[in-house]
Amino acid sequence: MDRLLEGLDPEQRAAVEAPRGPVCVLAGAGTGKTRTITHRIAYLVQRGHVAAGQVLAVTFTARAAGEMRTRLRALGVSGAQARTFHAAALRQLRYFWPRVVGGEQWQLIDRNKLRLIAQAANRAGLSTESDSLRDLAGEIEWAKASLITPEDYPAAAARTHRDTPAPAERVVQVYQGYEQLKNTAQLLDFDDLLLHTAAALEEHGDVAEEFRDRYRCFVVDEYQDVTPLQQRVLDAWLGARDDLTVVGDANQTIYSFAGASPRPLLDFPRRFPEATVVRLERDYRSTPQVVALANEVIKWARGRPAGSRLRLIGQRPDGPQPRFAEFDDEPAEAAAIAQRARALLDEGVPASEIAVLYRVNAQSEVYEQALAELGIPYQVRGGERFFQRAEVRQAMIALRTAAAHQPSGELPKVVREVLAGVGLTDEPPAGGAARERWESLLALVELAEELTTAVEGADLPKFIAELDMRAEAQHPPTVEGVTLASLHAAKGLEWDAVFLVGLVEGTVPIQHADGDEAAVEEERRLLYVGVTRAREHLWLSWALARAAGGRRYRRRSRFLHGLVPEDHPAARAVRREPSQRKPKPQCRVCGSQLLESRAVKLGRCASCPSDLDEELLEKLRSWRAGRARELKVPAYVVFTDATLVAIAEQRPTDVAGLVAIAGIGAAKLDRYGDDVLAIVQGKR
Repeated sequence: MDRLLEGLDPEQRAAVEAPRGPVCVLAGAGTGKTRTITHRIAYLVQRGHVAAGQVLAVTFTARAAGEMRTRLRALGVSGAQARTFHAAALRQLRYFWPRVVGGEQWQLIDRNKLRLIAQAANRAGLSTESDSLRDLAGEIEWAKASLITPEDYPAAAARTHRDTPAPAERVVQVYQGYEQLKNTAQLLDFDDLLLHTAAALEEHGDVAEEFRDRYRCFVVDEYQDVTPLQQRVLDAWLGARDDLTVVGDANQTIYSFAGASPRPLLDFPRRFPEATVVRLERDYRSTPQVVALANEVIKWARGRPAGSRLRLIGQRPDGPQPRFAEFDDEPAEAAAIAQRARALLDEGVPASEIAVLYRVNAQSEVYEQALAELGIPYQVRGGERFFQRAEVRQAMIALRTAAAHQPSGELPKVVREVLAGVGLTDEPPAGGAARERWESLLALVELAEELTTAVEGADLPKFIAELDMRAEAQHPPTVEGVTLASLHAAKGLEWDAVFLVGLVEGTVPIQHADGDEAAVEEERRLLYVGVTRAREHLWLSWALARAAGGRRYRRRSRFLHGLVPEDHPAARAVRREPSQRKPKPQCRVCGSQLLESRAVKLGRCASCPSDLDEELLEKLRSWRAGRARELKVPAYVVFTDATLVAIAEQRPTDVAGLVAIAGIGAAKLDRYGDDVLAIVQGKR
């Protein structure tokens, strides 16, 4: 027993020794939560409070479950179950199926899932392209994880501001069609495992009695990521009992888009008033300097109940201060980080202990290139290497085909026109998979812009040769190397050295989160997760332009305000302190707060008089029509009517005034900003 308690800090020991019953462990990043819960299980078993075979511990990844089992075996505990929610449900369903349903258990769906969704999408008149199907599958998974039926989906999607991959009514048709096809084929998807398990326990008293006699003690790891469906299963497991230990950190909730919610964690003391609540805040992973920055990032988070706020306390010896760097463009940013990675390698830091973390997978290409140029091995985690992605291979084929016809015009425009045929639109599409594909195609256009700046007379053949060279350089043998990963893919991992890159507005927070406070706060938590991955070395960087020599219109992330040291060259005189909330939009005529989206765009109440310049509006419409014909897109893709009216009313004379109009982001500014300003200023 002494061995189990040896080496635990006072808070960890309090969690381990807490009596049977409800226990809530609020565990910050790097505070030893896995050690704590495995020692708690071992303590309860060795004290005779529960038999090992009566313990069921669940977590969210097979890797985490495997680590838990390994640690329990090392503590002399065998027989305790440590599984993912789905693995535990599958095991139980196999056992109870003959009694609950009868006959052979339905098969677990595998690759047939997208085929069934394709059939349902076809019947609903929707695209059956792979990206669209993956987005529809993700939307159905979110609905089922959130316990939302097809009938309730439209209202739920509107209430939660879902970025739906198709009109809600069409998603309902696909959802219903998929369920019908799946049931006819007697197949189960992963969400069905949880739904059927919960129903078996809720509707069959003998099944519930047998299960609850078998399992007496429950432990849930990463409780901030539980979905309503998983909570329903947990409730069915528990019944009227309260022998439950949960561990989580609301600061690390980053999967709300998939249905996860920290609410069960935050409400745990209210549900179980007699619960033991323990706070783990001693950080054993990161240096005090990294910990201090993490605390600064998260302290400005909004909507956190006071009782859930954790302030980490670094326990390691001092290390270097986190470093901040601003660059003119992304290639310069990537080159500097590759150089710094080389220096770390020369200092003896293993390549496997270095990570470059970014917000979206399309950002990887420039870092793959920079590392390859210095001969630094790397691996892409949670996604394919850039030139191996299906959409990039498809784009390369389209570019080669176009080159045979010797198209004329500026290279970036030619590339954009070619890639429009494989899915590149002016604005990002709805849905995660479709947006990732779009971002990869847009990255190719940005490479064309970079080549145009660097090489005189750059044309399509030269561009293809450049892409071939990059592809060849970025396909070294797979070996241990520097990790390239998205911030989401980095959750649960840690490295000695971490580079957080591309920290600009529109990327962190992501552009489609703007205007939704809950989504922006999740982006802040995502950055916090990235910071807390670093043990010792931490770099945070951003670039003012995408392509080399491009216009420097980008701004560093709002989350960095107040974090960059005052004496840093990038600490500009004009900035908004994090304690100051972004002012609510107000009418420029009467000063009233604006609530409706059209009023926000126009900058005035609908009832206030307009100062519209009719002549300017006609010029803008004429220009828009010409650009739309040139790009072969509908006029609204260039700018909506409301945006043109807002421009004609507000008559912005500089970039700042233009981007102040809602709906004009970095991409629009880059493509059309010069034209619009010239029209407003009467220069064309």
